[in-house]
Amino acid sequence: MRKPYLKSYPDKEGFFGEFGGSYIPEELIKPFEEIKKAYEEIKSTPKFIEELKHVRKHYQGRPTPISFARNLSNFCGGAKIYLKREDLNHTGAHKLNHCMAEVILAKHLGKKKVIAETGAGQHGVALATAAAYFNLECEIHMGEVDIKKEYPNVVRMKILGAKVIPATHGLKTLKEAVDSAFEAYLKDTDNSIYCIGSVVGPHPFPMMIRDFQSIISIEAKEQFFELECKLPDNIVACVGGGSNAIGIFSSFIDEETVNLYGVEPMGKGEKIGEHSASLTYGEEGIMHGFNSIMLKDEKGEPAAVHSVASGIDYPSVGPEHAFLKTQNRTKVGLCTDKEAVDAFYKLSQMEGIIPALESAHAVAYAMKLAKTLPKDKTILVNLSGRGDKDIDYVIQNYPL
Repeated sequence: MRKPYLKSYPDKEGFFGEFGGSYIPEELIKPFEEIKKAYEEIKSTPKFIEELKHVRKHYQGRPTPISFARNLSNFCGGAKIYLKREDLNHTGAHKLNHCMAEVILAKHLGKKKVIAETGAGQHGVALATAAAYFNLECEIHMGEVDIKKEYPNVVRMKILGAKVIPATHGLKTLKEAVDSAFEAYLKDTDNSIYCIGSVVGPHPFPMMIRDFQSIISIEAKEQFFELECKLPDNIVACVGGGSNAIGIFSSFIDEETVNLYGVEPMGKGEKIGEHSASLTYGEEGIMHGFNSIMLKDEKGEPAAVHSVASGIDYPSVGPEHAFLKTQNRTKVGLCTDKEAVDAFYKLSQMEGIIPALESAHAVAYAMKLAKTLPKDKTILVNLSGRGDKDIDYVIQNYPL
């Protein structure tokens, strides 16, 4: 009998096939080993499980529901589209699923401060929320471009008590925010912990974040069966680093009848700097401490990237997503800026749900996919976040 996928990957060194691992400076080896050891110690203990379960139920508002997008489905005229409503999770996105757990881990380690990067600001808001709940200091690094683009979330982080540090080098977006956060963490590993915001980075973070985000698919599997008396035929999620996607995929990886689609940002075109489609146009490479598939420039360095959605404009992707793609377990879809904005408006006006621009990429692809399928087929979209943070930017740049 084949061993279940989630018990097989990653291996002890943090590899999903050839992807993953830990490629970090010598001064980070000890603190990352400390994090790995602590996680292995507490992850199966009744105290940790019960505390996380209590927080999710009585604070986060889990389980989040699944909604049938009836009007959108009728508009597309094909498969039925369902939405896993992570936008209804406290703070408005899936990010709190791992942030609460990471801060519990920080407290277990006796840390006083959490440090992180953020792109669209959802991870930053979630971590600031978790830090406030557990009474820890919080420092969030964010690209200067994204600070302007996602200003409502910057305000939220500050109100929640977090210190927001602008990343002012390079393209001043998500990659640079990660660089900046790593540098800050290096200066104070004794008192702080780096809480990575996606299934990226050195081992054990891709594994840990997957484990914490798997609650999405655990809930969805049971909920969808109650609605349709079967599993979904297709699951669709946007992919930048890939935390929401691996969250909705994880419990379905061994279900071979379920097609898994990771949707990448095609941005404005195929040229380097016009998109963030790492799995589609990238090649193997090491960045931010892990080996995966990444977009490279002519010098072999991380390439310039673009997306209308700040949370997914990253020149690499989580190593598990790279592995699942090379194993042909997941399929890669593409969505342009224009298609994402169109889906943003369509879902808002047809279902009364304003999605995050990141999530709108998944909605847009699901709409295209639905039109190719018969009406007895189903698509489950992970609606990873709500669009409050994006409304000013969308109205200013893509007016009605």
